[in-house]
Amino acid sequence: MATDKTINRNKPGTERCKNKASKIFKGIALNMLKQMFFLFRYYLEMFIDFLFSLYWDGHRRSIPPLDKKHSLLKESAVTLAAKIRNKELKSKDLVAVCIERIKLVNPYLNAVTDERFEDALKDAEEVDKMIEKGLSEEEFQQKPFLGVPFTAKESHAVSGMLHTLGIAARRGVRVDYDAECVRLLRAAGAIPVAVTNVPEINKWQETRNMVFGQTNNPYHCGRTVGGSSGGEAALAAALASPISLCSDIGGSTRMPAFYCGLFGLNPTAGHTSLKGSVLRNGTDPTMASIGFASKHLQDLVPLTKIVAGDKAHLLELDRPVDVKKIKYYYVESSKDIRISPICSDLRKAMKRVVSRLSDETTGDSSPRRYYHAGFNYMFALWKHAMTKETESFSRMLTNNTGEVNGICELGKKLIGQSPYTLAAILKLIDDQVLPAVDREWAEKLTEELKTDLLNTLGTDGVLLFPSAPSPAPYHYSLYLRPFNFAYWGIFNVLHMPSIQVPLGLSADGVPLGVQVATAPRRDALCVAAAARLADMFGGYVPPCTLH
Repeated sequence: MATDKTINRNKPGTERCKNKASKIFKGIALNMLKQMFFLFRYYLEMFIDFLFSLYWDGHRRSIPPLDKKHSLLKESAVTLAAKIRNKELKSKDLVAVCIERIKLVNPYLNAVTDERFEDALKDAEEVDKMIEKGLSEEEFQQKPFLGVPFTAKESHAVSGMLHTLGIAARRGVRVDYDAECVRLLRAAGAIPVAVTNVPEINKWQETRNMVFGQTNNPYHCGRTVGGSSGGEAALAAALASPISLCSDIGGSTRMPAFYCGLFGLNPTAGHTSLKGSVLRNGTDPTMASIGFASKHLQDLVPLTKIVAGDKAHLLELDRPVDVKKIKYYYVESSKDIRISPICSDLRKAMKRVVSRLSDETTGDSSPRRYYHAGFNYMFALWKHAMTKETESFSRMLTNNTGEVNGICELGKKLIGQSPYTLAAILKLIDDQVLPAVDREWAEKLTEELKTDLLNTLGTDGVLLFPSAPSPAPYHYSLYLRPFNFAYWGIFNVLHMPSIQVPLGLSADGVPLGVQVATAPRRDALCVAAAARLADMFGGYVPPCTLH
């Protein structure tokens, strides 16, 4: 009996060991399957690019070179404003040059949806008269961008201009008011010149709609500019717009900035007003922010301060940053199985960044790897976060006069009768048919990711993060990669500021880049880290020759 009792006591322990071993084996097997899947996906992505290149490489065209008479457009908006203020440059001359350049490049890009060229020239004349009569230093401080032209994505209301949001139901709709961000820029002295193309309701990775068509990348007209601020990024990169007013709810500023070789800052959520943008009232909480894409990093802080308005001081954008004390962390790739693997060019780009920083930093400042399981579900966390936004995509497509059914529209699309793009229909199906993300799971994982990441970064840490799986994809190829924007969207979910930093061009002549993210309200730290990378790698590279 004693022997029997001993055997009985040992059985539970034996079973526990077996269960533990089984779990370990299953974990190893699952990890191996994932690695095999990612390897298969990596080569599949290469094959997809090859197929699309057979057609779209034939559409590659060089945009017009920058003539000497347009050379002013190489300057930063800050520099141009100073020249106007010091009477070295007339606003009318600058606006005229900007208009001429837009007219030259837009046939290649299809970026502009409406313009106010004549009115902009009249506004510039008034600015020149004001300056000639004399303005006090205080008046100049209140208008830091006096006389500098700007363009805005068409989802921002600009008085007197089209405000279609890229949907057929609003074709021809003009507004008699300015979005708050536009009002603030005007109050700062900037002059609106044109509005630019967006995808329907700003919700796709490419700038294409049924009203104005498709916007092309200035580095390669067969590739996308991204979305939703694609028209803005195209004009800015083509040296046609000194100030490009954007917005971002899932990479809409940073994605086009990356694909078009620009800097793009998405400030901490909750500090810029979206009143009058995408028909918002400006009072509802949101993870979206107003931002800018620019050739010049130095423009982003003063412009962000303007659109942040009364909340600008909370971002501490003028806070001095000791770059020697910045601590660097980096993520090489996400393990989210919905998202494409990082391509070779961008893996090498990240390695170059880490290598240079390692050479120039020591101790705690040296780059260290970081990862959290939350990055395995970036799209799911963004999809859940979107359920907290007050806008209804299905209703907005009808200009809030009804509701669109995704399955019905898919059927109509197949026979050429739908007024919506396939991208809009796929989003409708994702919202209406596919399972919702489990709320409790998503909230818990988001909080765990945010807590761990913020504890890691502290007050002086920055996270280097891939911008996307690949540089600017060929037109339409993102239908096969619908979740790739999540590399940007995850920072909207976390309400963290992040900035897109250009890192030169690939062998194919398209822009490379990396993201830098910091803790909320550490926007100055974000910009300082970006400035260091810009010094190392040179920043913006134009898509055309400069005369």
